[in-house]
Amino acid sequence: MQTKKQSYTNFANTKPHYQLLDGLRGVAAIMVLIYHIFEGFAFAEGFNGAGEGIITTLNHGHIAVDFFFILSGFVISYAYDDRWNKMTVCSFFKRRLIRLHPMLVMGVMIGVIAFAIEGFKTWNGEVTPVSWVMLSMLLTMFMIPAIPGAGYEVRGNGEMFPLNGPMWSLFFEYIGNILYALFIRHLSIKLLALFAVVLGVLHAWFYVFDISQYNCVGVGWTIDAVNFWGGMLRMLFPFTVGMLLARTFRPCKVRAAFWICSLILIVIFALPFISFKPEAISVNALYEVLCIAFIFPLIVWIGASGIAKGEATKRVNKFLGDISYPLYIVHYPIMYIFYKWLIKNEYYSLEQTWLIPLLVVLSSIVLAYALLKLYDEPVRRWLSSKLMKK
Repeated sequence: MQTKKQSYTNFANTKPHYQLLDGLRGVAAIMVLIYHIFEGFAFAEGFNGAGEGIITTLNHGHIAVDFFFILSGFVISYAYDDRWNKMTVCSFFKRRLIRLHPMLVMGVMIGVIAFAIEGFKTWNGEVTPVSWVMLSMLLTMFMIPAIPGAGYEVRGNGEMFPLNGPMWSLFFEYIGNILYALFIRHLSIKLLALFAVVLGVLHAWFYVFDISQYNCVGVGWTIDAVNFWGGMLRMLFPFTVGMLLARTFRPCKVRAAFWICSLILIVIFALPFISFKPEAISVNALYEVLCIAFIFPLIVWIGASGIAKGEATKRVNKFLGDISYPLYIVHYPIMYIFYKWLIKNEYYSLEQTWLIPLLVVLSSIVLAYALLKLYDEPVRRWLSSKLMKK
């Protein structure tokens, strides 16, 4: 006889699983983590007036987020497009909340703990009242972004979610899920392709013509008008491309797909920042747009076509897939502490500090895995048993 626990989970697990895509998501999450290490050196250098504060290593690591968006569109379309006769919009939202929100809540709590360790101090050294911190925590749990300059924007850096900055991408991910359930899923393949093309043109216009003046695709982390609409384009274009890939995907045998795709990702992220900037356009952003529009879809196609052969490859992919989301959510509060340590001690390079960054990376991975097993998976099982009863 099928148990209740089995009946709640089988709905989402009846299709073959793209294990290599999980592994590639983990590779991208680790690249984000390492990118933020080098962002810390640049931030500390700029904060102390010791240089221009330009990231010099893994310069394009921030577009790993755009890779997450295309993976998300692919996986959601693959998992749910043909199941709407078995579920409602409400049940879809429940499933997505169960999948994403428990770890999000934990990420907020870790953000509060990290801020407490820092003495509730903003970047300029002022102490933030605990009441503002608690309000910021509550609003973040409900994914309500902070308005730059408001008291509950507690770090004073303009972040949408100042207790855990990378949650801005989850804000747009939730919007993508809502739009999928209410609108995008109804589009035919032709209309979806047309929608993706229109979004692609807008995406290229916004970033190549440098509307944000960031000289890159790193938009969306705050809630001003440019970042909001830039963030919407940043999410919607790759998300829609991922859906289109899922609907038209035809596998082709590719050997060593995981290792090929991982190497391509690392090379893409590691290429030098392109400082050449003709009037009115950003060559650096053009490079990142081309990666998002063409190379990332190719990587997803190769990854979905490949098969994890050998126990070592299977274990690597499973582990990387398991930690990808928890790692992304929990690592940045640790970074805040690391950044302030760099600022205080005036360290601006890996050569000066290599042991501490190594500890930051390892502790983030260990914390992510521990929270996955001890908190996230048990909570999701419990929520499924309570909320997904037939």
